[in-house]
Amino acid sequence: MLRPVLAPPFAGVDAVLFDIDDTLVDLATAMTRALRRASEHLLPSMDTAGWEKFGRIFTHETTHYYDRYLAGELTFNEQRLLRGRAALGHFGVELGEGDEAHNWLDVYARLQPTFVRAFEDVLPVLDALDAVGMPYGAISNNVHDYQRAKLDSAGLQRITLLVGTDTVGVPKPDPAIFLEGVRLLGTQAGRTLYVGDNKVVDAVGATTAGLRGVWLNRSAEAADGYKGPEVSSLRQLLA
Repeated sequence: MLRPVLAPPFAGVDAVLFDIDDTLVDLATAMTRALRRASEHLLPSMDTAGWEKFGRIFTHETTHYYDRYLAGELTFNEQRLLRGRAALGHFGVELGEGDEAHNWLDVYARLQPTFVRAFEDVLPVLDALDAVGMPYGAISNNVHDYQRAKLDSAGLQRITLLVGTDTVGVPKPDPAIFLEGVRLLGTQAGRTLYVGDNKVVDAVGATTAGLRGVWLNRSAEAADGYKGPEVSSLRQLLA
């Protein structure tokens, strides 16, 4: 008899779904590295601490622009440019219109995928799931093809099931996007684990949809009332 693949808190599960950005792939680091390359000509004297702050503003303090993109109020490039302007503006730099803005976006968009890497705990978990034949997939708050390229560039081609915002026309935490992943896996919501780094959008959203939501809290963020399952590494999912 095969040893159970998942730890006791996650027993009774037939399949696993994952978020992608900052769950499977280290998008925050990829963003920060690409931002530096795209912006260092505008901030030639910036030190390492400054670039770390620059990255935090873009990746964590301007997500309201991304929310507006998900709501259909901005295009993907518009939200990206607004976030870049906010980060540059914090350091007293105004990104010009026209060619200057276009070139900045072009350099960032070209470089960012080259820096995307899977977290070190991803492959061991996928190997363990593969060993027992447990199906898995990914659900993301971005469009399918963009995220497909991201997974492939990070060496995660084996994740073949991918649901994007354009798959069903709604983003997380709408239940429909989670349930589409369940449908494609051929399992039941209550026997499907969903793991993501956003406690509200991922963990609470999946739970509300009937899945077994788990918060991946890599950065030891304060729980702020969250009482659901929580792990600090994907390895903690394994028995």
